[in-house]
Amino acid sequence: MNGQHPPKTVVEYFAGIGLVRMGLEDAGWQVVFANDFSEKKYEMYADFFPNAAQHYVIDDIFNLSLSNIPQAILATCSFPCIDLSLAGNMNGIDGNHSSAFWGFVRILQQQGMLSPPLIMLENVPGWLYSNKGADFRVTVQALNQLGYACDVFTLDARRFTPQSRLRVFLIGQKTRDSSDTDIILVRPKALANNQLKERVLANRDLNWLPLEIPHPPPLKTSGLATIVEDMSDDDDRWWPEFQTQRHIAMIASSHYQRVMQMAQGDEFSYRTFFRRRRQDQQRAEVRHDDIAGCLRTAVGGSGKQFLVKAGRGVIKMRTMTPREYARLQGVPDHYPINVTGVQALTGFGDAVCVPAITWIAQNILNPLVETQSFELLSPVLIR
Repeated sequence: MNGQHPPKTVVEYFAGIGLVRMGLEDAGWQVVFANDFSEKKYEMYADFFPNAAQHYVIDDIFNLSLSNIPQAILATCSFPCIDLSLAGNMNGIDGNHSSAFWGFVRILQQQGMLSPPLIMLENVPGWLYSNKGADFRVTVQALNQLGYACDVFTLDARRFTPQSRLRVFLIGQKTRDSSDTDIILVRPKALANNQLKERVLANRDLNWLPLEIPHPPPLKTSGLATIVEDMSDDDDRWWPEFQTQRHIAMIASSHYQRVMQMAQGDEFSYRTFFRRRRQDQQRAEVRHDDIAGCLRTAVGGSGKQFLVKAGRGVIKMRTMTPREYARLQGVPDHYPINVTGVQALTGFGDAVCVPAITWIAQNILNPLVETQSFELLSPVLIR
C-alpha cells in the first residue's frame, strides 16, 4: 500500500433510505454496495443518490450472492428491530424480522478472510435485554466466532438534533486480542447506560475490544421549534377544531395543565405527543420539553408523532410532517421527499440520525483506519 491507507469503502446491509450512507459520506466514506428488502425504501434512497441503481440490490439478505458483493473496509448492519423493541413484538433475535441478523452473519462467514476488517451494527436498546439478555450475548458471540472483537456503546440522537432517540452501536474489528472489559464499564453514562454495563459485566468471557471513544456532545434541552415547518394557521394540515378538541379531551390531567399553560403564553410554543392505549382508553401523552420523542415507523396506533402548537389563547394540532421527521434525523432540506406521507414517515422513522453516524465515523471508524494496517486481499469481486 506504499504507506497509504486503502479507500474507506463500505458495504451496507439493511440500507433503508440511505441515512447511514449520508452520515458516513460526510466523514469521507464511500458506499460500494447496498442492500435492503424494501422497494419503498429504495425509492427514497434513489431519489437522493442518483447512482443507487449501480450498487443497490433489493432482495432478502439470505438471497444475496457473494459474487455481487465487493470487498470493503467496513460493513454496516442496521438489522430489523421489531422483534427486539418494546414497541414491537419482543419475539427476539430469532423472530421473523430481527432474525435477518443471521443473514448478515452468513455473508461474513462465507466471505471468510475476505470479509471486511471492520463492522458496525446498530439497533434499539431492547437488543440489550431481549430474552433477558440472551439475544445480545448470542449476537456478540456469533461475531466473535467470525474473528471480530467487539466494543459496544449507546448514543442518543438528542446530542445532535432535538429528538430523544437512544440507540446501541457495536463496532467489531478482526484479528484483535480481547482486553480488560473494565475499560468499557467505566465509561460515562453518555456512552453506556446501566443496561449496557450490566450486559457487558454479565458477558466478560466474550471477546471485547475496548476502544478510545471521546465524550459525545451534551444532550440538547431545546430545539423542537427550530425544525417545525413554517405554515399558515389556515394550512389544511392543521386539524379541524373538532379533532383538536377530541384530542385535548384525551390528554391526561398533568399533561392537560401543561398544554393550558402553553396556550396562555404570549408566544407560540411547540410540543410533540403520541396516542397511547392506557387502561383500555386512548390517551394523548404530551412531552414536557422542547424535544421530540423517538421517531417510529408510521404504522400501528402509536406509530405517528403529533405536534401541538399553543399560545396567545390558541391551541392547534396536527401530524408531524415528513420534512420535520427528516430534520429530526439530521437530514438536509435538499433531500427530496417525493413519496406519500406514510411511506416517508416510515422511511425516516425507521432510519438513523445522520450526524450521530458522522460523529461515530469521525471519532471511532476513521481513527481505526488511520492507525491500523487494513489491506484488502483482492481488488476484485469475491467469487
